[in-house]
Amino acid sequence: MITSPAFKGKRYAVLGLARSGAAAAAALLASGTEVIAWDRQPHAREPFEGRCRLIDPLELDLTGFAGVVVSPGVPLNAHPIGPHTWQYGLPVIGDIELFAAARASLPEHRVVGITGTNGKSTTTALVHHILQTACVPSVMGGNIGDPILGQEPLAEGGVYVLELSSFQIDLTFSLDCDVAALTNITPDHLDRYADFAAYAASKERLFEMQQTGTAIICDEDAPSTAIADRLSAAGQPLVRVKTADLEAAGLAAGRSPSLAGPHNAQNAAVAAAICRALGLSDAQIAEGLATYRGLPHRMERVCEVDGVTYINDSKATNAASAAPALAAFPPLVEGAPRIHWIVGGLPKEDGLGACADHVANIAAAYTVGEAGPMFADLLEGQVKVERCELISEAVRRAVEAAHPGDVVLLSPACASYDQFRDYEKRGLHFRQVVGAITGCDTGIDPQGRS
Repeated sequence: MITSPAFKGKRYAVLGLARSGAAAAAALLASGTEVIAWDRQPHAREPFEGRCRLIDPLELDLTGFAGVVVSPGVPLNAHPIGPHTWQYGLPVIGDIELFAAARASLPEHRVVGITGTNGKSTTTALVHHILQTACVPSVMGGNIGDPILGQEPLAEGGVYVLELSSFQIDLTFSLDCDVAALTNITPDHLDRYADFAAYAASKERLFEMQQTGTAIICDEDAPSTAIADRLSAAGQPLVRVKTADLEAAGLAAGRSPSLAGPHNAQNAAVAAAICRALGLSDAQIAEGLATYRGLPHRMERVCEVDGVTYINDSKATNAASAAPALAAFPPLVEGAPRIHWIVGGLPKEDGLGACADHVANIAAAYTVGEAGPMFADLLEGQVKVERCELISEAVRRAVEAAHPGDVVLLSPACASYDQFRDYEKRGLHFRQVVGAITGCDTGIDPQGRS
C-alpha cells in the first residue's frame, strides 16, 4: 500500500469503511497515524476492531484532528458530517487528497487525472493499457479499479492514472496532475449540486489545482469549450482535442472492436492526446488502441447467438451515455433498424435527451424499472414498445423478436438503484439472464458469479 511520513503523528477520522475508506484507514494506520474510524455496517467495521477506535465522528470533538476522510458517496450537500467538521476549521477530504499529500515521499513519478461526465472510465483504462503495452510502469485507480492507496507504489518513472468523479474532486485540494484531462460535460448528479454550473465548476477544479502540468480538453461541448477558453486566457498549457484528431493522425482505422462507436472515438482521441503528453509515440499509441479489450459493463460484447449480438452497457446511467451506444449500431439496410433497446431504471432526468437523436436505429424498446412507464410513453408511436418491468422479461421478449444482424442492447440511461445495488450487479444480471435464455457461455455461473 501507499504510505507516507507526512501522516505520522497526526489524527484523522475516517467515515465510511467500504473500498476507498478501508484503504485510506489502512494506509493511515500503516503510516503511524492515529485513526478514529466508523461505518454504520458492522461487517465493514470488523477488520478494524483492535486496530483503531471505532467511533462515529459526528459524536466527536474534532479539536486537534488533521481532517475527516469520507467516501465520495457521502453527499456533502445533505450529510451532517460537513457542517460538523467545518465548525472546527477542518477539511473534509477523500482518499485522493491523501494520495496527493503522500506524493512527496514516493519515487519520482507522474500523475494523470481524467474526469468528465461520460467516457472517463474507458479513457482511463485505455491510457493505462497503452502505457502497459509500451512497457511504462503504471497503475490505475480513483473511480476505477482498486483504491489508489491500497496499491503498491510504482518504481521511479511510473505513471499513476486516476479516474476522478466530480465527487472525488470535491474532496481533493492539492492534486497537481502532470496531465489533467476532460472528456466532456453534460448534466448529471444534479441532486448533489445547486445547478449545472456548479457541477461543471467541480470538474474545472481539477485544472485549477494544476501548477505546471498540461490540461487536455475535448472541447466538443459548450461547457468544456468554456473551460478550455478560460485556461487558455490564463496562459495554462492546454491541448484542445477533437474526435476527428484520431482520423487525422491515422489512428482510427486500427482501433480494437471494443472501441467502436463515436463516443469511443472521442475517448480514444483524448487517450491519444494524454499519451502524447506523456512522451509516447503514435506507433506505441496505435499498438495500444489495437489491442484494448474494453471494460465490463461498458459496450461489453456478451455473446452472439444465431446472428444476434448481445451488448451489456449497464454503465450507461444517463441519457448522454446511452445515446452513443444507440449511435454505434445504425441499420445495415436502410429503413431496417436493428437495436432491441432495454431501457429504464431509476431516472436521473426527464425525457430521452440525446437518445432522441437515434430513435431511427431502434427496432423495439423494452422498458424496465421505475422509469419504464416514462420511457414507454415517450417512445410509443415512434418505435415498438414492450412494457416489461424486469430485465429478465425484457431479455426474453427481445430474444424472441430479434433476427440475425440485430443487437440486443442493455443501455439503461438510468441509475440502477431501483432494482440493483449498482450498475455492475445490473450488468452481471443481464449477462446471467442472456446465458440462461440463449444457452451461450457468458462467463457467469448459475449463482451469478463471474
